[in-house]
Amino acid sequence: MNAPVTSSASPSPGAEALPATAPPSTAAPAATPALSPGRRVWLRFRRNRRGLVSLWVFVVLFALSLCAELLSNDKPIVARYDGHLFFPLWRDYPEATFGGDFPSMADYLDPFIVEQFDKPGNWAIYPPNRYSYNTINYFAPSPNPAAPNAENLLGTDDRGRDVLARLLYGFRVSVLFSLALTAVGVVIGILFGAVQGYFAGRFDLTMQRLIEIWASMPELYLLIILSSIFEPGLLILLVVLSLFGWMTLSDYVRAEFLRNRSLEYVTAARALGLSNRQIIWRHILPNSMTPVLAFLPFRMSGGILALTSLDFLGLGVPPSTPSLGELLAQGKGNLDAWWISLSTFSVLVLMLMLLIFIGEALRDALDTRRG
Repeated sequence: MNAPVTSSASPSPGAEALPATAPPSTAAPAATPALSPGRRVWLRFRRNRRGLVSLWVFVVLFALSLCAELLSNDKPIVARYDGHLFFPLWRDYPEATFGGDFPSMADYLDPFIVEQFDKPGNWAIYPPNRYSYNTINYFAPSPNPAAPNAENLLGTDDRGRDVLARLLYGFRVSVLFSLALTAVGVVIGILFGAVQGYFAGRFDLTMQRLIEIWASMPELYLLIILSSIFEPGLLILLVVLSLFGWMTLSDYVRAEFLRNRSLEYVTAARALGLSNRQIIWRHILPNSMTPVLAFLPFRMSGGILALTSLDFLGLGVPPSTPSLGELLAQGKGNLDAWWISLSTFSVLVLMLMLLIFIGEALRDALDTRRG
């Protein structure tokens, strides 16, 4: 019997040998690091171009208002007179220091003082706008209120004060007040909402009835009564508005706590023996911050509107304090001075529009149903 013949395939003469192909790689691709929740929110926020641009514009405007003394002031930032350097923006100097006859504080809009700094060897560096919010130019060539010109870009009010300076300083007052009002309201709202939602039951129902009674109090009448007793000021407004401005946020936080208190991670925390305080502040609250963060820009816009409205009615800050509401009241009393109402209304609309756009973008970014 013949043995089977095995033949090995050999390339024919002249045939080119094919290169051996490597087996496909089975190595798993490198895992991308998981993004933190805050990073995912920021990436979703950045996709909203309108909200991102509004955020940067608002931050820049607020930063400029914080530097208002360097941008709009009736005092030089630094001056050189008779071989010595002076810093009138941070220190008051008598008129006699610059060659005057009186020991009273120097008026740097006085033509005599201006002439002294124009002499050879003397100089002064002024802010871009040479008026502060309470500066009255007694040497103005035209009666007040004066229309916009090269010296007062947005004109003057009925007392001769520069409108641009009052808008710049008033913007800062409005934003800082709304930030303080929002911060106080957030603290109180989280405290009441968290306690109500966590304990629920009869305690929650009792607290809700008390909050409804408190919310029915006439806030405006209370402001009128306090304004007649105390001197009007930002502190009085902050206290009164804070007493009523936390209830809306409290409802949101309460609803989140009522939803989260029965989830498994809360049950596990109770089984581990954690106290109620630890469960509330360490576990449930971080998972209930979505409505709080989305509420902040809208609460700030509400605070700005409240301050402006009260100042317009004369129940807000003292007349010497720069305020958008006081400027609107001046515009109402001087209808022929159109520049006062137009510029103030434009700044107010811009502030509220930016905050609303930021709030909408933040609300969408915190919505986990979006990609």
